Amino acid sequence: MSATETSAPAPLAVRVEVWPVAADRFGIWLVSPEGDAWRSDLLRADNEPHRAVQQVLREHPEQRHAAGGAADSVRLLHSPSWRMDRDAVVLTYVAVLGGHGSHEYVRDVWPDARPISHELTDAVGKPFPHGPIEPPTPRYIDVLLHGIRHLRFLLDTDDSARAELDDYWQLHLYNLHPALAGMYRIPID
Repeated sequence: MSATETSAPAPLAVRVEVWPVAADRFGIWLVSPEGDAWRSDLLRADNEPHRAVQQVLREHPEQRHAAGGAADSVRLLHSPSWRMDRDAVVLTYVAVLGGHGSHEYVRDVWPDARPISHELTDAVGKPFPHGPIEPPTPRYIDVLLHGIRHLRFLLDTDDSARAELDDYWQLHLYNLHPALAGMYRIPID
């Protein structure tokens, strides 16, 4: 290769992340023991995002039912966003898990589940602001909360999604404003 020739950059990489959530009478829960999303490796050209999401879910067994992993409990998959994260585009999915079997509470199945509550949103505060043509730099918690707000939006706009959100989901989601955006809005008194 001569001094004037340069190598082309590698193609843009893609990953998926899955935020596994469940609901019971006490609230909405992030069920991953790590308190984070489950993320894939870089997707190969012969794969596609939805299949990669299913694989990620199969790799994470329920804490009390290790059979087919979290994939057996998925009631609803929704992709609310994408973003750049280090070296890849990350396609975000929220996986609504249900069917706790004979267990009444989420923590009976997922003992390390963490609550997603109004107190949490108050504690973490607003996302970092950005200009109108600048890309946002969301924290992971912002991505999760944005995904939950999308579920609230689906209650009003998507009959098939609403059918998969049981009474507990509907109870807790109705307390949220049905907005896709607004996380960056400054409240006006």
